[in-house]
Amino acid sequence: MSQGNRNSDSLPERVRLLGAPLFYLSQNTISMIGVVLATSLFFTMLVFYAAGLYGMPSNPYLGIVGYLILPGIFLLGLILVPVGIALKHQRQVRHGTLPRKYPQVDFNSPQVRRVFNFVVLVTILNSVIFIHASYRGVQYMDSVNFCGRVCHTVMHPEFTAYQGSPHSRVECVSCHIGPGASWFVRSKLSGVRQVIAVALNSFPRPIPTPIKNLRPARETCEQCHWPSKFSGSLLAIRPKFADDEANTATKTVLMLKVGGGISQGTGIHGIHLDLARQIQYLATDRERQQIPWVQYTSAAGQAVEYATPDWDGNKNNGELRTMDCMDCHNRPTHTYQLPEQALNEAMDAGRIAPSLPFVKKKATEFLKQPYASQAAGAETIGRSLVTYYRDNYPHVWAQQREAVERAAVAVQDIYRRNVFPEMKISWRTYPNNIGHESFPGCFRCHDGNHASKNGDVVSQDCTACHLLLAVEDPNPKILQELSRLSADDPALRARWESPSREYIKIDNDSPLVSALAPH
Repeated sequence: MSQGNRNSDSLPERVRLLGAPLFYLSQNTISMIGVVLATSLFFTMLVFYAAGLYGMPSNPYLGIVGYLILPGIFLLGLILVPVGIALKHQRQVRHGTLPRKYPQVDFNSPQVRRVFNFVVLVTILNSVIFIHASYRGVQYMDSVNFCGRVCHTVMHPEFTAYQGSPHSRVECVSCHIGPGASWFVRSKLSGVRQVIAVALNSFPRPIPTPIKNLRPARETCEQCHWPSKFSGSLLAIRPKFADDEANTATKTVLMLKVGGGISQGTGIHGIHLDLARQIQYLATDRERQQIPWVQYTSAAGQAVEYATPDWDGNKNNGELRTMDCMDCHNRPTHTYQLPEQALNEAMDAGRIAPSLPFVKKKATEFLKQPYASQAAGAETIGRSLVTYYRDNYPHVWAQQREAVERAAVAVQDIYRRNVFPEMKISWRTYPNNIGHESFPGCFRCHDGNHASKNGDVVSQDCTACHLLLAVEDPNPKILQELSRLSADDPALRARWESPSREYIKIDNDSPLVSALAPH
């Protein structure tokens, strides 16, 4: 091969031949605008990201600007550069003004080399900043701040409930999306529809549940919670205050047979979520509260169907579903309380003083009144409770004014956490399927009305799921005994002395099991 051919095939020569048309065609208004946009946004984003090194911005709208709008304009600037080149090339070809030979780019010239090196450097930096911006944009859209606060009116109720839940340190996407690319893409497409609904103000009020396109619980919940692992029992302590003047306090104590274990078939989890068994059911309403048909398949593969007498036998009339965690734990994070339950907990924790006469009764009355807006409701509730004691119990107002005002704030907080008139969310809008006190819950199937063809019924035996150790007892003996036993059990003592002890875990090999059994 000749020396000339080797020179013509060298890298600088190929760069010169490719660079000549780009240098020539890039000299147009559109490409220049793109360069200005990309360059200015490049430095703006550098400053923004440098300021955000210590975490995401607390203001969600600042995050939208920094992680979505600015990168979008930056990308637009980058796109305008090749668009301008393409349009100039097309225009000159159409007019016959495209030169047969582009102006030579002489890399022997220091000025040309500086321009070329600058372009290469800027291209590399733009690529880095674009990749970083894309990553931060996706990261921000998956953040709790974005999910809960950007669409404020729509998501305010769910975000409020989330903040006070046991999952408040778990990111929204961990449950609503989970790992993997396919569900990520599906969620973003669903998000586009939701953004359009918010923009057009066409979203439903309240937001309907359950969410039909939610990822299966085995792929989300069970990444942390494993129902197949035997988990023993839970001791549940439920405080209650009466509506009398003294707010008489009692406690109900239950031992919940949670159970579990692969093929164990014991306890609530063992019966309903054992991997060797399967439960299918038919729900005829959107909220899955009406269940006329159930099929239970045993570990041996034997299937038994149970149905209510009034079921028409049409499995196409409703939603046919395989039972998983979400069928009972349907409000694991976004939990709304009824006023009586919320007041009982607040009084038991001392946020509302039980010494205030009729505080349970009056607070319940004020909470259940309809109000035009959340702000109006909270203001009226606080004022009404203070006025009640000032007018009807002047001696209480004089001696316990601070307790009255603190109680008013606590009752207002209960209202703000559970009622959102703007979204048409009231006390009973969202049923909770755990238990059966406030909503049908377990009794959707365990009502004694679901029978098989041979006459067997879905059990309604209370002891199958829990033992009642005390029922509305002012001073349950079982709690006195547990207090004594906890003195010799450091782990139990730590749980027993915890400020929040609604549930106390009891392992099956614990000596407490035998102590509880006689009760």
